[in-house]
Amino acid sequence: MKKRHAHMHAHVGPPYSGRLSRSHRRMVCGILTAAWLSGILWLVFHYFLMRRGEFGAEPHPLEAWWLRLHGAAAFASLWLGGLVWAVHVRSGLARPKRRISGMLLIALFVVLAASGYLLYYAGDDALRDAVRLVHWLIGVALIVPFLIHSLRARSARHARLEQTSAEDDSLA
Repeated sequence: MKKRHAHMHAHVGPPYSGRLSRSHRRMVCGILTAAWLSGILWLVFHYFLMRRGEFGAEPHPLEAWWLRLHGAAAFASLWLGGLVWAVHVRSGLARPKRRISGMLLIALFVVLAASGYLLYYAGDDALRDAVRLVHWLIGVALIVPFLIHSLRARSARHARLEQTSAEDDSLA
């Protein structure tokens, strides 16, 4: 009976490395790219591509679709947050490398989730305006700390591979 359900508790990636598998990294990049791009496209369509209608400015017809896609990607990113927390963050907090950039990313994602919730449910227009500004400023800028965190990890992996390869060559 234990063997039958062993796949449900299988560890992802090398044992206790905290590293996401290649397929999980692709999923993270895909979902976060969808959320980021759909948010950018919503901003562009909402603020710069209004149409002139019979009674004045009207939203572009695609604006609502970008917002729907953004909401779906944001929902997926909440699920993704659980995966990344379980596989990557918990072990990463125990290590000093990239801890600060990782904690910054966690904090920014929490603010995005909370502000997204408030954008949907807040009834006060002044609050919504302030939250909207915070949400899109953080959302647009988030790519910078994410790329720094990710590229540093990739750089460290390549350095380790080169070192291992050099050590193997010296033993030969």
